[in-house]
Amino acid sequence: MKKLVALLLCLIMVLSLGTTALAADGKSNDIVILHTDDVHCGVSDGMGYAGVAAYKAEMEQTHNYVALVDCGDAVQGGAIGTLSGGAYLVDIMNETGYDFATFGNHEFDYKIPQLTKLTKQAKFKYLACNFKYLGKGTSDIAYKPYEIVDYGGTKVAYIGIATPESFVKSTPAYFQDANGNYIYSFCEDDDGSALYKAVQNTVDEVKKAGANYVIALAHLGNEGTTDRWSSKAVIANTTGIDAMLDGHDHLTLTTKVSNKDGKDVILAEAGQEEGKLGMLGKLTIAADGTITSELISAKDFTKKDETVAAYVENIQNSFSDTVSKVVAKSSVTLNDYDENGNRLVRNSETALGDLAADAYRVMMDADIGIMNGGGLRAPIKEGDITLNDILTVFPWGNLPCKMEVTGQTVLDMLEMGAIKYPSESGGFLSVSGLKYTIVSSIPSSIELSDKGEFVKVAGARRVQNVQVLNKKTGVYEPINPNKTYTLGGIDYTITYCGDGFTMFKNSKVLKAGDATMTDAQTVLSYIETKLGGTIGEQYSKPAGRISIVKYTDVVPGKWYEKAVNYVSDNGLMNGVGTGFNPDGALTRGMLVTILYRQAGSPAVETKVSAKFSDCKEDSWYAPAVVWAAENGIVGGYADGTFAPNKAITRQEMAKVLYGYDKTIGKAKNEAATELTYTDLTSIADWALEGVHYCTAAKYLSGSSNAFNPTGTATRAMVAQVFMNMAA
Repeated sequence: MKKLVALLLCLIMVLSLGTTALAADGKSNDIVILHTDDVHCGVSDGMGYAGVAAYKAEMEQTHNYVALVDCGDAVQGGAIGTLSGGAYLVDIMNETGYDFATFGNHEFDYKIPQLTKLTKQAKFKYLACNFKYLGKGTSDIAYKPYEIVDYGGTKVAYIGIATPESFVKSTPAYFQDANGNYIYSFCEDDDGSALYKAVQNTVDEVKKAGANYVIALAHLGNEGTTDRWSSKAVIANTTGIDAMLDGHDHLTLTTKVSNKDGKDVILAEAGQEEGKLGMLGKLTIAADGTITSELISAKDFTKKDETVAAYVENIQNSFSDTVSKVVAKSSVTLNDYDENGNRLVRNSETALGDLAADAYRVMMDADIGIMNGGGLRAPIKEGDITLNDILTVFPWGNLPCKMEVTGQTVLDMLEMGAIKYPSESGGFLSVSGLKYTIVSSIPSSIELSDKGEFVKVAGARRVQNVQVLNKKTGVYEPINPNKTYTLGGIDYTITYCGDGFTMFKNSKVLKAGDATMTDAQTVLSYIETKLGGTIGEQYSKPAGRISIVKYTDVVPGKWYEKAVNYVSDNGLMNGVGTGFNPDGALTRGMLVTILYRQAGSPAVETKVSAKFSDCKEDSWYAPAVVWAAENGIVGGYADGTFAPNKAITRQEMAKVLYGYDKTIGKAKNEAATELTYTDLTSIADWALEGVHYCTAAKYLSGSSNAFNPTGTATRAMVAQVFMNMAA
């Protein structure tokens, strides 16, 4: 019997070595550290903060030492964050019972003064060992590099590590002074050594202070982030960290990574693979020193803390009316439609498109900014701008991205944007830091896939004269197809190749969309920080970045520009190659062809050769010449020829135009009109009646009081004549 008792006692002792040690109160002395990351305002998503609070409470019932920490990007990414500048999120995290948090890059999105308020509002402590203030005096942000907590004689050091990517994955200007000098640092450099040194020095310091364990709360990530600043790189180049709880890349994982000494270090993220707060991380430091990591799924844990749930619900209810809050002002109206109900943003430059493109360029510190017309859904009217107004213009929640692109990619991008012009296209591009011209007479030669995606430009380009703004000189310079530029836009266009923009597929991503700053928030931030909260006169009209010309040789602003556009738009005259040849002479065949088109191109049966011996069958002018001759609008020469390729004189044109108006019943008796041309006697008798008529009808006029009857008419002159005829 004694042997049996002894055996049982030994068995109990052996088993106790593998079980949790219990305190006198019956609770475990294991240290439980619960962790979240990249919640991005998902307060009720997945487990929700009410679920996190409930799980924490459950752990506290069985464990003496329970901590709750966050690894960044909690306060931004939804209306609840945007409307409160992150304050609602801090309130909810206070109510949930957080102990520590590190800075994600998006904690900085509301700017340093607001972050300062948030850190002082927080009942938990913000930690970041590599975030340094370089300005004068000290920073007002309430944070520490680390904190050591004594759990019943076991000291655990929590150190924070913020990503150096915060400069570009928030807004660079937020870390600068008024002169553009950086006054904050994340221990960034070209090889990562500055970051590793900052972390190692902190680890050494807490170890010296008696820490038994070092837990890093990091926002570094690994996938899609800068390699030298990744959590794996930091672990591999340091010693002394026992576990790294991470965020930033939204992954869900628990694994081990070897440190500089070859020791395994736990690396864990709750991530977003099952949505925001879809997982809760749990790190346990057992009494025997064993450290384990696991993930608690929202699907498996469904309990909610009623107090936190009610708290969150009250906050959510409180801002339902906040969308009516005035967030900015505008001294001008930025239209998406004109007064005739024609939509503008999908086939023309607008001040609204300029504003959005400016926001993407400036706020993302890019060379070029773009905005697709399909992403602009409403105007911004003069007066107060509410949050609802902004969200109505930009309802999609598209995410701003930044790419490194070649000049050739930009050229292909613009060509794709203009593919349907003058018809509407959701892919029509407004631009910033860029100017370009669409030559509408050149048909698009883009080759598309069977999915409507860009493949290549197979012929002449209709987008020409592309120029990029030189930031240093402020001068627009011709784009260099072989040079690289930075491009800011929305993920729909440049990441997901929406509207067929597949030319971006191989471009380097400098800043990916990450479900945080949306299009609406980016534009609002631009208005607030760069425009002083008010959209001013600079957006009263389009900035002139996009020029629309019918022909390459028609100079915008020339006296004949409107006339050339008129005859082109109405199908009366075509170009010559890629130009209009405005100074070229108009031939007799051209004039009757224009009139024929204006008359609706009626069918003819007579062969042109039966009318005039020098006219060829199947020629471009044949039906027009037959029609004009049969209606008495034109006659031939005495030798039976018509001379279709001969330049027409001004008096011949007057006779033909008069004959046309008589045919359609428009001509009135204008012959009695007195002519005062100084060269009146030079006008042929057969043309005099026509000159009288065209002068009175204001189709033709002289120059310097002379009519110049035998002078030839240019194509530009004739375009003006036909626009006059339509008046």
